[in-house]
Amino acid sequence: MARQDRQPWRLGPRGERWFDLGLTALLLLPVPLVMAFVSLTDGLLMLVQIAPLAWRRTHPVPVFVAVAATSALQSVLTDYPLWSQLAFPVAIYSVARYAGSAWAAGALTTGLVGAGIAAVDWLRGFDAVELTAQNVTAYFVTIALFVVVAWTLGTLGRTRQAYVDALVERGERLQREAAQQAALAAMEERHRIAREMHDVVAHSLTTIVVQADGAGAAAQQDPSVAVPALGTIASTGREAIAELRRMLGLLRSEDGDGTAPQPRLADLAGLLADVRAAGTPVVGHLAEPLPAVSDGVALTVFRIVQEALSNVRRHAGSGATATVSVHPDGDAIVVEVRDDGRGAAALDDGRGLGLTGMRERVAAHGGSLRTGAVAGGGFAVAARIPW
Repeated sequence: MARQDRQPWRLGPRGERWFDLGLTALLLLPVPLVMAFVSLTDGLLMLVQIAPLAWRRTHPVPVFVAVAATSALQSVLTDYPLWSQLAFPVAIYSVARYAGSAWAAGALTTGLVGAGIAAVDWLRGFDAVELTAQNVTAYFVTIALFVVVAWTLGTLGRTRQAYVDALVERGERLQREAAQQAALAAMEERHRIAREMHDVVAHSLTTIVVQADGAGAAAQQDPSVAVPALGTIASTGREAIAELRRMLGLLRSEDGDGTAPQPRLADLAGLLADVRAAGTPVVGHLAEPLPAVSDGVALTVFRIVQEALSNVRRHAGSGATATVSVHPDGDAIVVEVRDDGRGAAALDDGRGLGLTGMRERVAAHGGSLRTGAVAGGGFAVAARIPW
């Protein structure tokens, strides 16, 4: 079965050029014969009327003027139709198709006037036909029909092309706006991540300062007391350096920072309880005990679970059940949030964390993130974060 969305076949610029040259050559075929066996004047008129059609797309108005002027000259030199009269409706179509509406209206008016002149001129050339209003009207209607049909087809083609161009421009504009919104959402999330990681690093540095002050005071009384404090300073300093490295490249916004403590892995149980209280069934599989990870990793795990459950409420539908699993796996912690809803639980709406924020957070720790619909219905978010 043929596809319904197949694009219609259209000539490219090169094909259009060859088509115009072929059409012109086809109409010019009888010209040498007319020059040789009928009349040199008629042959020259036909040549001048037909030859400009080779440029009918690029210069529709000059081509129409040349064809119309030669047709007017024909009414003076001859009193019978020529094969080259076919060039006139082609020129009118070209003006209506490739020039503006004002030029098209002018060409239509010229064509109708020319139809009247041609009807009278040609009737005079037939001695057996009486020049009456009825005969002139019949000839005029027949000739004018070619003019009107050519003008109508050209106008429809121009209108359709304008509609297609408008759709293309609108699609490109929407695509640019979507890209800008995605970039703004990513930047906003980087700001948020930078703020939170700043708080984590600030906490670690505060711990170092407190331990260093305490060790300095204790060393004056008993130097051996300073050894555990120095160990704490070293481990905390290493964690702070790691968090600082992850924070490099993230932007720091200028708005105010919150003063609430940053969530930890121990807060996951409370998060699940809050979600259940809000009406979303949640089954939790949290490792016992939860592994000891850095504050940055703990915050990332909490935010992923928080946003995934928020997406379940927004997108999975009423009655959907979420399953949250957090457990260590070698040198990484694995987080998985799965629901049995409509399969669109983690669609990023361009605001808040969403999939963009999840990827930013996981990438900051050198981890990986997988999202997508699962067999049998539902959606799953799975992250693996080194710790």
